[in-house]
Amino acid sequence: MMFYKRIYTLLFAFSFLLLYSACTRLPNVQGKGEALLQGIWNQDSIANSDQLLNYTQHRFKITCDSFYVDLTTYSKVNYYEDSCFNKGVWKEHAKGTYVVKGDTLILTGTFTKANYKQKVSGCYRNGRYLSSFKINSSSTNNLVLESLNDHKECALVLKEKITCVPKEL
Repeated sequence: MMFYKRIYTLLFAFSFLLLYSACTRLPNVQGKGEALLQGIWNQDSIANSDQLLNYTQHRFKITCDSFYVDLTTYSKVNYYEDSCFNKGVWKEHAKGTYVVKGDTLILTGTFTKANYKQKVSGCYRNGRYLSSFKINSSSTNNLVLESLNDHKECALVLKEKITCVPKEL
């Protein structure tokens, strides 16, 4: 009986050490993100915008592993109540983190107010912001993304380069 007690004690100790050594604490610092994407990127124009019923222009600020996006939507069709339609032009904002996997940029965050504080109600969208883009081409000053949601192209121009300085979380 004593033999089995020792075996169970040794197995328990071994299991504990194995589990303890398998766990590593992540650093309390944000990730560095992708060097090429660091900066403020504007979508200055949209091809054939005068022929579209609605379209959205993007402005991204990407710093380290975080993003901030301003979405300006122009619409000839009213999808919202009249007080929100704003003559067919409205802005939305979101922030969160991103990852690049292969040729895909994946943005995960939340819709916010203009000051990037969480938005829980009001006009337009609120809650989770999830968006994915295929990176069609990139250079130091230009970035061409294709939305995986609606397959619209988003041609961005670098307005300001940002150097990532990771902050504590």
